[in-house]
Order: sequence, then C-alpha cells, then structure tokens
Amino acid sequence: MAKISIISAGSWGTALALLLYNNGHQVTVCSENEEEIRMLQEKREHLTKLPGVPLPEKMEFTTDMERALSDRDLLVMAKASPYVRSTSCRIAPLIRKGQLIVNVAKGIEADTLMTMSDIISEEIPLANVAVLSGPSHAEEVGRGLPTTIVTGAGDRDTALYVQNIFMNPVFRVYTSPDILGIELGGSLKNVIALAAGIADGLGYGDNTKAALITRGIAEITRLGIAMGARAETFYGLSGIGDLIVTCASVHSRNRKAGYLIGKGYTMQEAMDEVKMIVEGVHSARAGLELSEKYGIETPIIQAVGEVLFDDKSPRLAVDELMQRVKKDELAPELWETAGNREK
Repeated sequence: MAKISIISAGSWGTALALLLYNNGHQVTVCSENEEEIRMLQEKREHLTKLPGVPLPEKMEFTTDMERALSDRDLLVMAKASPYVRSTSCRIAPLIRKGQLIVNVAKGIEADTLMTMSDIISEEIPLANVAVLSGPSHAEEVGRGLPTTIVTGAGDRDTALYVQNIFMNPVFRVYTSPDILGIELGGSLKNVIALAAGIADGLGYGDNTKAALITRGIAEITRLGIAMGARAETFYGLSGIGDLIVTCASVHSRNRKAGYLIGKGYTMQEAMDEVKMIVEGVHSARAGLELSEKYGIETPIIQAVGEVLFDDKSPRLAVDELMQRVKKDELAPELWETAGNREK
C-alpha cells in the first residue's frame, strides 16, 4: 500500500483518487477550496464535477496542504494547467528531495511554452516528475469503465512504479520514455477538439470530423518531431487515442466549447457556459507560438487561433482550410520510387 495525495479536488483528481483507493492505497485529496472539501467530506460525492460517483468513507479530504504532502510515496498534480505553476511554487517548500510527483494536467504554458512537467521541475527542482496521460474522461474512470493510458518518466524504474500503482483490471497503463511527446499530444489535441466542436456547431458531418482528426494528428506529429519528440508517441494513446476521444465525446469540455462557438457564441461566452477550464484555448496560443518558433505548418491550429483570438467567422475559417493550395498526403519524393515497387 502506498500513501498518496491528490493535489486538486476537481473531476479528474477525484476520479483518480477513487481509482487509487480501490487499488488498495491510502489516499488523501487536498484543495484550498474549503467549500469544495466540505462538500466532499459531508456528501461523499462531487456533486458538481463527478455526480453519481460515491466516494468511500475512509478517503480523506483536507485543506491542510502541509499535512497532506508530508510523508507521501507519491503526489498527483491534478490542477488545471493554468494553475500548475502557482500551485507548484506554493507547495515547493513542503516537498522532500526525490519526491515523486505524477503530473496529470494537460497543457502548455503560453508565456514560456513549457510543458507542465517542465514547470513542476523548475518550481520544485528536488522532485522526480513523471506524467500520466491518454484517452481518459474522468466520468468514465470514476464509473470503473475500461480505460487505457500511458505513463512517461525519466527512468524506467519510475515508470514501472507508476504503472504498478495505477494499473488494475479496468485501468491499463503502458510506459514510455517520451515525456515530451506524451505532454504535447495531450495538450495540442485540445486545440483540434475545439475545431471538431466548431465543425459540429456549424452542422458539418462525420466526414469533416474525420478530416480534422487525421490532419490534426499530422500537424501535432510534425510539430512534435521538430521539438524532439518521437513520432510513435503521436500514433499511440496520448496522441491519436486522446485526440479521438476528445473530438468525439460528449464529455469533452473542449469539444463542447467549440460546438458553442460554431453556434455563434464568443470564446468567452463559450468558456462561461462550459463552467470548467477549457484547456484548448490556452494551448491554442502556445501552439501558434510553437509553430512559428519551429517553422512548422499547422493550418488547423492557425485557423482555430484566428477564430478564437481574431474573431474570424468559423465558417470562413473552414472554407479557407478546404481551399488551401493542393497538397500531397505523403512526401512528394515518394512518387519517384512509386513505379519501382515489385509487382
């Protein structure tokens, strides 16, 4: 049995807390939000973010961050990405040397273009930081529905430890050394999900969504490779897997925000309606800057940015994407060898 604290009492943090408790671990959920913690203590259910999922009587909920972070085998950083730096800075004095922190937040910091694990490492240099990501809606994990995910770490022993802590018969965990690729896939897919939602809001069909998913993963892969990530990662769980579930699911807050924008809402109106952090808006800014920094063509990310930040008509943005200059799907030089294949 491991002693584990979850930093954040949101939907994902609560779902993972239940998963880890059911795996036989001692679990504490900590948050500075006194009203939220009081609700969890009294109702044993997150009434607003994970309704219908009962929480065990022996699971601890607290606002005492110092006690929650003391003498723990593992900490789970489940804060929404805009709050990861401030939270890491605040808890840094409480973290012992070598403390394992598993980041489950998805995003890229717009100002610095840093991933969440890099931010945690910068603010808490004594920590050993790993990541956990993939196609995993909190609503389904909380209900115990089969889910598959990937953990990334700086060394294999850490990855195997995280795998063993989280894995159970309905939650399968793979390991990978490609932390950067895992985090880029988990962040930039939210931008493509906004595009998929916008297309739904405009009344477009499955053909459009399939095009956005396939061409979207091509953009993410090009950018990721340029940044030093491995191509295989984007064809796996934290790449195409997470992209599919986020673009297609009714649980996806990014798809929902995009849908509302397609229906005529402004970006702010859509975010207010969703009532949760829409990570794709923050990641869109970072995606635009990363594309420019590395000189990578990302037309879908660019189009989403124009809709979000330049008030471009969503329908016009789709029209312009469809009317871009003609392209080969594969590298043009492959035509030179196409006729040489064995019959």
